Amino acid sequence: MMSKIWLSPPHLCGEEMKYIQKAFDTNWIAPLGENIDEFESALKKELGTEKEVVCLSSGTAALHLSLILAGVSEGDVVVCQSLTFAASANPIIYQKAIPVFVDSEKDTYNISPIYLEKAIKSSMSKGKKPKAIVIVHLYGMPSKIEEIAAIAKKYDIILIEDGAESLGSSYKGKKCGTFGDFGVLSFNGNKIITTSGGGALICKNKTVKDRAIFLATQAKDETTHYQHSTIGYNYRMSNILAGIGRGQMEVLHQYISLRRSNHQFYKNLFQYIDEVQVLEEPCNNFFSNHWLSVITIDEKQTKFDRESLRIKLLEENIESKPLWKPMHLQPVFSSYPYYGTTVSESLFEKGLCLPSGSSLTDTDKERIANVIKDYFKVV
Repeated sequence: MMSKIWLSPPHLCGEEMKYIQKAFDTNWIAPLGENIDEFESALKKELGTEKEVVCLSSGTAALHLSLILAGVSEGDVVVCQSLTFAASANPIIYQKAIPVFVDSEKDTYNISPIYLEKAIKSSMSKGKKPKAIVIVHLYGMPSKIEEIAAIAKKYDIILIEDGAESLGSSYKGKKCGTFGDFGVLSFNGNKIITTSGGGALICKNKTVKDRAIFLATQAKDETTHYQHSTIGYNYRMSNILAGIGRGQMEVLHQYISLRRSNHQFYKNLFQYIDEVQVLEEPCNNFFSNHWLSVITIDEKQTKFDRESLRIKLLEENIESKPLWKPMHLQPVFSSYPYYGTTVSESLFEKGLCLPSGSSLTDTDKERIANVIKDYFKVV
């Protein structure tokens, strides 16, 4: 059998070891050290922001801390994008809050500003003003963030950007993750750069950063003995993993370019296949890192469908995956409120994520193209 072509595998560049080795040489094998400080500085520079960055154990940890810092507690309402990975919603439940899910809009696949406002108004009419809004820049595609931020400001609700998939993406030149009160990044093994596991919280200032670090390091009071007046968490990033991150930052722009090149490959591949649409920027205001290249197959025709194409690729040892199953359709979240129509549901049913790794070779692309052309019988 031919080698596996993965959806989005880790891609190490070789520069990571010098930073890891330095951590070993200096004995900084701990959740603090030079690598963490420098990785945070590199991320802050990349984001082009005066906001602060806190490196953590995962993007989920960053989302959880953002909710805590936003003051979300038991019984509070948090509005959340439905078409996303479960990690966007799970921390709402950690806080014993109530998730309210919102449909997507068709241009970006991200949260619909129209239904977002309807969800807010409906919740307020029931005496529950939402405490926070969690939006996602899905697959690296920026959301309609200006409209969303205006709604959050109008109702004075804290805005949290889940930018786990969108490092390097921007709207009108401003980087995703820097628009809201909090931003979240992920460095999981499948992301555009990786620390194997890890994430980061983007927050307003050093005061908030210090509070985040306090909570992320078990919330130890400033005493000589171990005293805790607040519940804390073991969420700080390791200095070893931050070393991987420093090496990965050296090739971030190269990897973004490669992902965008993959996207162009798929655009070219599908340009004469009328049944397929490739997700792309609605206009020049949007710049996507194209973390994953995504297609939808027209549900009105009956000859082709997402699942049969996925199986065809799998038979050739090529991994592809359906879009995220919306949260309001998940068994664990099905009892919570939902506002919208069937946009996110339709995207799940007809959408497919195709191999998009920055390590994808020309030979890999030729294999993928041959399978797809055979499936659609395109010469």
